[in-house]
Amino acid sequence: MEKSINGATLRRMINAANVYLESNRKYIDSLNVFPVPDGDTGGNTHMTLKAATKEVNDCPTNNLDSIGEALGKGALRGARGNSGVILSQILRGMSIEIMKNTELSTKAFAKAMRSGAEYAYKAVSIPKEGTILTVIRVMADSAEAAAKKHADFEGFFDQVLKTGEEILEQTQELLPVLKQAGVVDAGGKALLVIFTGFYKGLINEDEDLTLKEAEESRPIEDNTAIINYENLADIEFAYCTEFMVIELNKKTTESDIDKLREKLMAIGDSVICIGDLTLIKVHVHTNEPNRALGYALELGEIHNIKIENMVQQNRELKAARAKAVQPSKPFGMVAIATGDGISAVFKDLGVDQIVEGGQTMNPSADDIAKAVDTTPSDNVFVFPNNKNIVLAAEQAKSLTKKIIHVIPTISIPEGISACLAFNMDGTVEENVEAMNAARNSISSGAVTYAVRKTHIDGFDLNEGDIIGIEGGSIKSKDKLVNDATIKLIEKMMNDDKVNITLFYGEGVNEEDANELCSRLQEKYPDCEVSAIAGGQPVYYYLISVE
Repeated sequence: MEKSINGATLRRMINAANVYLESNRKYIDSLNVFPVPDGDTGGNTHMTLKAATKEVNDCPTNNLDSIGEALGKGALRGARGNSGVILSQILRGMSIEIMKNTELSTKAFAKAMRSGAEYAYKAVSIPKEGTILTVIRVMADSAEAAAKKHADFEGFFDQVLKTGEEILEQTQELLPVLKQAGVVDAGGKALLVIFTGFYKGLINEDEDLTLKEAEESRPIEDNTAIINYENLADIEFAYCTEFMVIELNKKTTESDIDKLREKLMAIGDSVICIGDLTLIKVHVHTNEPNRALGYALELGEIHNIKIENMVQQNRELKAARAKAVQPSKPFGMVAIATGDGISAVFKDLGVDQIVEGGQTMNPSADDIAKAVDTTPSDNVFVFPNNKNIVLAAEQAKSLTKKIIHVIPTISIPEGISACLAFNMDGTVEENVEAMNAARNSISSGAVTYAVRKTHIDGFDLNEGDIIGIEGGSIKSKDKLVNDATIKLIEKMMNDDKVNITLFYGEGVNEEDANELCSRLQEKYPDCEVSAIAGGQPVYYYLISVE
């Protein structure tokens, strides 16, 4: 029975959780309450954990302080979507406690879970119970109780996971919308999958997932280290050296591979040495690539050698960066958008950088921070344009030295309206006030299709029904796209509205969009109706009424 977790074991647990979450991501996506084709909780949580796992795998030592630091750092940079950002805070909180230990007892692990819960709650301005927050809080309570009774991790995890299953089922009672849809909270399910993966990695369980399966189901190329050249300062080891060892000598053993890893760690850092007696993948930062190759030649043949001078790469990058992003204006703007037409509109409004993303593909906090860093201003306004990206935009503030001002736009029309209110001669405060007033002055709608049969917002929906959405609620349904759109706009209109703008997406041609405009113009003769090719996926129309 395992009574302590060291760095090597924790690394194995994290890798197992990553693979287990990946295998369950589609199911977790299907738990999203809204029956639209953009359920992405599974994808967002997996991409967040995957970034943390890569950072951990790039860690050159098995010290818990190093593994813990890598876990928190990778999760922070890779966080995407609301669920991913909250997960990153859970992992960050856990990592802070992990770093204080040389080995983890059940009590220390429980303390880490408590820290994770506290960090997660602090990340959300108005915590909502019945979500991933509730699940981590209750599991942390259970962990503290279990640690008092169990010194072994088998008994500890058995109690914690059982409690997790129970509270996950109760999310339906805490959030009536979950019960109505017949699902549990998707973020909470993702968290339970992760902790189940931790346990499977700890005990090398053969059922569902073993560490061997985890290594096989993760392509070996995915273990290539992520090198952030922008953060390189004084580089201790100049040469990024990568190669494979093939056709291993008959006398080579598994212990020889372990010895090769130890030799590489003695001459460099960022060591990855994985594989078996058929193939070994090697990555190391070193000043002596010749010695690294020499060590490997003792085991077999060298294949696919790549040696890069990181010092020179860093010189070139810094020179280009210094030239490219010198502040040249008082304010910059970054918008998250997808679709060539919509991106072009933002560019025409003076937006400096477009981050590709939106429904189904939420960018990470690191993606947003990098866009901010390449904007030629020290003060940058960021328009998330999606409610599931606002938290990641806020988290990006900690990843850049520039000052980010998040305008919490939750739709493309809100983002465009906010950009129209921008005044280069105004102050930050004046612009924030004007942009927020502008985004609140419009009504935003969207038209897509139902991905499953359900009853929600008073509608009995079948898979394939066309649905109109406003303010997070379904307002119309029909079998035809244009008819569902007209019904939606009817709900959005009042006597004060004078402009209707339609951004039509990939599934709509210009002829159909013009036909809809004609029908709307006839129905609302005192309004100006226009259609713009947005090119966005998933949504037939994005609608602005003002």
